[in-house]
Amino acid sequence: MSPSNSSSNSSSPVHQFVQAPWRVALWALAYTAVLLVALTGNVLTAWVILAHRRMRTVTNYFLLNLAVADASLAALNTPVNFIYAARGQWYFGLAYCRFHNFYPVAAVFASIYTMTAIAVDRYMAIIHPLKPRFSATVTKVVIACVWGAAVVLAFPVCFYSATKTVRQRTLCYVAWPRLPDDTFMYHIIVAVLVYLLPLVVMGITYSLVGVTLWGSSLPGHTSENYVDQLQAKRKVVKMMLVVVVTFAICWLPYHVYFIVTGLNRRLTKWKYIQQVYLAILWLAMSSTMYNPIIYCCLNSRFRAGFKQAFRWCPFIHMSESDEMELRPTRFHTTRQSSVFTLTRLESSADSHTLPSRRKSSSTSRHGSLSGQIRHVPRLSLNSTQNGSVNTTIH
Repeated sequence: MSPSNSSSNSSSPVHQFVQAPWRVALWALAYTAVLLVALTGNVLTAWVILAHRRMRTVTNYFLLNLAVADASLAALNTPVNFIYAARGQWYFGLAYCRFHNFYPVAAVFASIYTMTAIAVDRYMAIIHPLKPRFSATVTKVVIACVWGAAVVLAFPVCFYSATKTVRQRTLCYVAWPRLPDDTFMYHIIVAVLVYLLPLVVMGITYSLVGVTLWGSSLPGHTSENYVDQLQAKRKVVKMMLVVVVTFAICWLPYHVYFIVTGLNRRLTKWKYIQQVYLAILWLAMSSTMYNPIIYCCLNSRFRAGFKQAFRWCPFIHMSESDEMELRPTRFHTTRQSSVFTLTRLESSADSHTLPSRRKSSSTSRHGSLSGQIRHVPRLSLNSTQNGSVNTTIH
């Protein structure tokens, strides 16, 4: 998944690319923008998750892994990809040539299968809510397995990577034993395992989740708490769907490019193929910068976290509601007791009946039922350590 792979599509790994300086400058600006936005956004995403206890959920830990993969891919490969694709000259030695060919495959594999793990977690939480979900330990194991599989898949390009000096230019390419058949076959395998298969799995899981969340309302579940939970689940699924669709759009031309040039190798000699490849490569690399933007637009907690990070800016205002988004939940459990307060219990004459002791006291004091109701704003349930429940009316 690097420009060096394109050189091995022909029998000779020699690039014939020469372009005007102004074009190089424009492409340099475009790739620099990707690098800066991707690094800033993904580092901020990682900070928001790690610095706020409320953000440490299973889904967000997967998003943290996704941010690490995207940030590292942008930092370690995007500049080198651009320099090599634009100049056709390898300046970085054999060791980095191996890493340059290896890491993009591993990082993209880790990214898309992290998204797949999120889809499976959402499926289990919504379709099978009574079954055990991913714990923190299981989440770490899944992430480790994803990276392990990524290393295995990317190892062949690392093993066969080589540098070669041709016509006073050093090239980095993958010296497959059977050029170009092995190159084409490897690109097919990567396209299936790192693109088609996970997208199919996510398409099926999110379709089932969508039918459950949007297909029909469940009878008997009209409480405000249920509606809030349903809306929250819908928002998470919407956000992840946008992330997946964006990834699919960014990487589709890349996979199509290598399949088409593998079937018709004469296209690699086309006059404008370098400009086409630079555009396709830019689109693929730009996938690393979109996720933080999506989180900020579609998730209120990430948006509050980004505001907190940039609150030193005079035009960034962090409201009280933004601060509440990042605070831990109001329900605190201690060693002595757990206190749960129902703060939104509304009193009305036709829906609530007061206890007789409170009723007699209030009636004698005010002489009317309306007077008694005004003194019942809240009900508290105190759960003691031994499991008993004390009811107190304030």
